[in-house]
Amino acid sequence: MHLVFNKSNLLQSINIVLKAVPSRTTMPILECILIDASTGQIKFTSNDTELAIETIVDGEIVTPGIVAVDAKIFSEIIRKLPDSEVSITTDETFKTTITCEKAIFSIAGKSGEDFSYLPSFEKNQFIYLSQFALKEVIRQTIFSITDNDTNKLMTGELFEVKGNILTVTALDGHRIAIRKIELKDSFEQIKVIVPGKTLNEISKILTGNTDLDVRIFFSSNLIAFEFDQTIVVSRLIDGEYFKVDQMISSNFETIININKKDFLDCIDRSTLLVKEGDKKPIIIHITNNELELKISSLLGSMNEQIAIEKDGKDIMIGFNPKFLMDALKVIDEETVDLYFVNPKAPCVIKNDSESYIYLILPVNFNAGY
Repeated sequence: MHLVFNKSNLLQSINIVLKAVPSRTTMPILECILIDASTGQIKFTSNDTELAIETIVDGEIVTPGIVAVDAKIFSEIIRKLPDSEVSITTDETFKTTITCEKAIFSIAGKSGEDFSYLPSFEKNQFIYLSQFALKEVIRQTIFSITDNDTNKLMTGELFEVKGNILTVTALDGHRIAIRKIELKDSFEQIKVIVPGKTLNEISKILTGNTDLDVRIFFSSNLIAFEFDQTIVVSRLIDGEYFKVDQMISSNFETIININKKDFLDCIDRSTLLVKEGDKKPIIIHITNNELELKISSLLGSMNEQIAIEKDGKDIMIGFNPKFLMDALKVIDEETVDLYFVNPKAPCVIKNDSESYIYLILPVNFNAGY
């Protein structure tokens, strides 16, 4: 095999497939990137058995062939080469030689026959949306999943399609994030749980271009994302997702409207007095036309007032400041509405159309605060 690449194109493709190379595995072949130039195109593939990525690479095929190379050493070599033309050749023993200007590396390759190719998936059921829309909806929800495997369902996000509306839901036991986006067409009803790891990696690969689409294919146990020259295939999470609608109250006693930036900046200032790992809550006291935010820790105390519009009862309630900030950071509107039932019930942040809903559980605090 003999292939020739522009270094930047080569490195970009390597960075894409690296996202599905396992850090630890009992199968050494999976620590490799498969370079397949046997079918008239150059394809790089990686597979950790839960997530697989294949991308087409721009380059010249001088002599076709196929080889698997250690992903870590291969990527590090390419990264440190001069910004010039890169030549990759293999011999009958799969020894792989990488040449760039005066630099020549030889590394041991492996037969590609033992490599786990991209799982086959059906293309019957699918949706499509812009890369920008998918990247945004992941950014606006992914912080609410958990990385704790004790409840597998909470490590993924629910993707639910009804007509032309895609609803994405994430929760971790302390908060819920829901985003609804309008699709370009109406599609069959779909309800699947997508691993958070898959969505995290896809969001890193997507360009976020509003003019380029992503096609998402669904089958019984797989989901596939096809965009640009890349396909990402992932296993789905089995199980029945939580009945989130039942967790969101509609009997609110207090509703406020507040400037989002002022509120976010105020919470951010309060965290200066919280050591990393400390679970000290911020206390929100809502009266007539004012929200007072208070915090007290071993480092000191702070209180600040913000003007609000209020409908309903006065309330004093405590929250983990990070949870409030995570939600506020991904809301683009100038003002936000917060809904409260009582100091023991969740706060809901949502807009009138409910294109976003964030639910945050309160935390207990000392009444003499």
